[in-house]
Amino acid sequence: MAVRAAVLPAIGAPLEITGIELPDPGPGQVRVRLAAAGVCHSDLSLSNGTMRVPVPAVLGHEGAGTVVAVGEGVTHVAPGAPVVLNWAPSCGTCHACALGEVWLCADALAGAAGVHARTSDGTELHPGLNVAAFAEETVVAASCVLPLPDGVPLTDAALLGCAVLTGYGAVHHSARVRRGESVAVFGAGGVGLATLQAARIAGASRIIAVDVSPEKEELARAAGATDYVLASDATAREIRGLTGRQGVDVAVECVGRAVSIRAAWDSTRRGGRTTVVGIGGKDQEVTFNALEIFHWGRTLSGCVYGDSDPARDVPVLAEHVREGRLDLSVLVTERIALEGIPAAFENMLAGKGGRALVVF
Repeated sequence: MAVRAAVLPAIGAPLEITGIELPDPGPGQVRVRLAAAGVCHSDLSLSNGTMRVPVPAVLGHEGAGTVVAVGEGVTHVAPGAPVVLNWAPSCGTCHACALGEVWLCADALAGAAGVHARTSDGTELHPGLNVAAFAEETVVAASCVLPLPDGVPLTDAALLGCAVLTGYGAVHHSARVRRGESVAVFGAGGVGLATLQAARIAGASRIIAVDVSPEKEELARAAGATDYVLASDATAREIRGLTGRQGVDVAVECVGRAVSIRAAWDSTRRGGRTTVVGIGGKDQEVTFNALEIFHWGRTLSGCVYGDSDPARDVPVLAEHVREGRLDLSVLVTERIALEGIPAAFENMLAGKGGRALVVF
């Protein structure tokens, strides 16, 4: 039976909403009926070639749903179970996994090269980032499926698969924000809003949101921002003015642009930490001189998937949801159908809104 999906026929081409044929789950595989899928900036990066994947492909990597069937050898989930999709499963055997750095697994995206499904004319399709969540149903490796803990709404749980894991991890694992520290978050999209909430959960004393859009101030404050700064050439100066001329203890960049990475660095106090979450293109070059690196004594670090271990962190996030500390609905500014994904991409490019959520 065919299911509807958003297919990227070629890099740079418009998405096509069409029927695809999924195979039955084989050994070590799980079939999932999607409840919802978040539209992440990484999907836009895949569609325009900033990040490369085999095409044609079914995009979508942030999703949650219900298990329909399982293949031989799958024991951790059963039909009817609510689950979160994990687009970057770790192999457990590579060098990074041996070090416990599962978010850097060398084989995390190996599944993206495989054949996921076929169109009605037999064209082979790949899963964009392993899980192909922009579809009514998907078949994935068992390692891509995490049981959803009780107390988390299934539709909103899709956000746990990327935006929330990334934002929470950036604060708690990468930057390691301590209670009482000040934090600036650059970008108030889905990941940025999750980062703001994570900073609040961590007990940050001052949380400054930075974005190009004045319309996002209300969203940012609802997520935990105590201050809102419109991005400009004076951003770093404004942030220092809010922090006794020192700068923030931690800046988290969620945009992936050279100008905002540089501004995040300049907004951080002497000896502070700057964490870059945003995925930028190769043309986004950031420059520093040797003297300022010495003088400021700052730490600049990248952050992949929030330096998170989904199997460890999803239950922690679920507990925050149950206790009311984490509000997933704050991240969602639009609920759409598959046909609404291209418009959601355009909103991202224009800097509008938080997370668009495809609801099936």
